[in-house]
Amino acid sequence: MASQRGRLTLTLVVLMTGMVALAGRALQLQAVEAPAYAASAASNIQRGYTLLPTRGQIADRNGTVMAASEPAVRVIADPRMISRNGVDERVSMGPKQTQKAAAAPKAVAKILAKRLGGTPEDYRDDVTKKGSDGKLSRYVVVKRHVSSYDFDLITKDMEAGNWFGVFSSSDPVRTYPSGTVASNVVGFVNGDGVGAGGMEYMLNKQLKGTEGKESYEASTYGRIPLGRNTLVPAVNGVSYNLTLDSQMQLTTQSALATAVRDTKAESGEAIVMNVKTGEILSMASMPTFDSSNLAKTTSKEIENRAVETSYEPGSVQKVLTMAALADKGLVTADTHVKVPASIKSGDGKITDSFDHDELDLTARGVIAYSSNIGTTLLARKLSKTDFSNYLKSFGLGKSTGLPLPGEADGTVPGPSMPDYTRDQISFGQGMSVTAVQEAAAVAAIANGGVYHAPTIIRSARDGNGDPVAVPRSAGRRVVSAKAAAQVRDMMESVVTLKPDRAVDGYRTIGKTGTAQRIDPTCHCYRGFTASYVGIGPTEDPSILTYVVLNNPTKGHQGSEVALPVARQILSIALPRYGVVPSTTKAPKAPLEYKP
Repeated sequence: MASQRGRLTLTLVVLMTGMVALAGRALQLQAVEAPAYAASAASNIQRGYTLLPTRGQIADRNGTVMAASEPAVRVIADPRMISRNGVDERVSMGPKQTQKAAAAPKAVAKILAKRLGGTPEDYRDDVTKKGSDGKLSRYVVVKRHVSSYDFDLITKDMEAGNWFGVFSSSDPVRTYPSGTVASNVVGFVNGDGVGAGGMEYMLNKQLKGTEGKESYEASTYGRIPLGRNTLVPAVNGVSYNLTLDSQMQLTTQSALATAVRDTKAESGEAIVMNVKTGEILSMASMPTFDSSNLAKTTSKEIENRAVETSYEPGSVQKVLTMAALADKGLVTADTHVKVPASIKSGDGKITDSFDHDELDLTARGVIAYSSNIGTTLLARKLSKTDFSNYLKSFGLGKSTGLPLPGEADGTVPGPSMPDYTRDQISFGQGMSVTAVQEAAAVAAIANGGVYHAPTIIRSARDGNGDPVAVPRSAGRRVVSAKAAAQVRDMMESVVTLKPDRAVDGYRTIGKTGTAQRIDPTCHCYRGFTASYVGIGPTEDPSILTYVVLNNPTKGHQGSEVALPVARQILSIALPRYGVVPSTTKAPKAPLEYKP
């Protein structure tokens, strides 16, 4: 009896201990670990994917599209799903399902080859690829930038054969309908759709927009209808209208390409600009490339020389020298200058490009005949501090701030420059500029002495179509209107000097440039830079054309190789922008004087 009571007591103790343990475990599961299990369960059924924004487009001033994104998809294979032909891994397959699954990789590869090109063997690895863990992969990119139409055909073929395991995700294609037109300005994107050149690179953050995200709860069989769903919409990128005119750009590029070919030059740049606003209407660089076809493109073709390459400008610079002198009241167009055959400068001497005895010229004649000696003698009247400051106020020596990569600063000597350097820079040697800097500087003289920083973005709109503010810098006066008028007087004599320099129907002003080039291999002067700036009409300057040919070998004077190209472009640009032809004739102002 006692032993039975003892066994009963022991049994009760064991049962009570078990109940206490079970109660404790229940408390742990329900009160302590429940939140962790709930979170784990929620994460296991939570699905999500990124919503891609549409990249903003780039168009010219008239709305002609120069860069845009077209819908396309990325074709994705799921080898693990293909291996079971869509049968859930928790389900045992029957004989027919097993047989169908065994045939799936070969069948899917055949469909991919039919619609994407190539042979089924080309896709064998994609449909059977394994991950680093040795298991069949769940995500393999088969091909990028596939048209939605082609993927629809793949989907139909998969459904017709009752095959599974091929999907798609958004993967838009960047297109450049204008091809080579302004490609050095517009730029290009890389294989991942990220800006890698030109404005595509500089404005990539604004153009690409902001990714969105959608998350939802799903089971093995798809989305749970009443599950939690979160949506953060994508924000499309900013779209830009440039100041460029694609038709004017094509004209400029064609004329420049012909000039580079005919003169056998290494390269060339050309700019057309509205002198009243600083808007760039065309910016050409040769050789160039097609943004849609980068496979055979070289770094030299991608370079935008108009902003990236600095050079010694030569005699075009003389108009800036004259502007500084005129603004200081030291020179007028009729100022007399006695020009000897040569003058001493430093350890050397300065001569002109043409042989002559002593000449009696006006300042107008100095510019018309492009006399280095006459310009130097006049420039010596100006202090080196003032000279340096004037050149900097014209925008030289620092980048213009255009949204283009690799813009060079150029160089302007400071007030402590030697006397011989002051002599050199007066006629455009011993300093450096970019084509866009020089064009904007000369445009200031045409614009009555008011400088406008060059601009290339006309307007912008965000992904919702609302306007986006485009920074604009206010114009600033560099020289007086009177000084600018004196220099324009001098520049018109360059055109009237020879009849073939005129533009039919218009009075124009201009200046030639022929500069020796620095050869980086020997750090010496070798070869030439030929240039010409032309502006019209004289009475109300509106359009500027600037052409630069680098190291031409079939002729090298700016007047013979660059002037005809700039004249051709200007003759098309003036009527295109509604500039009224001149109604007066250019005056016959004196280039020489009698002592």
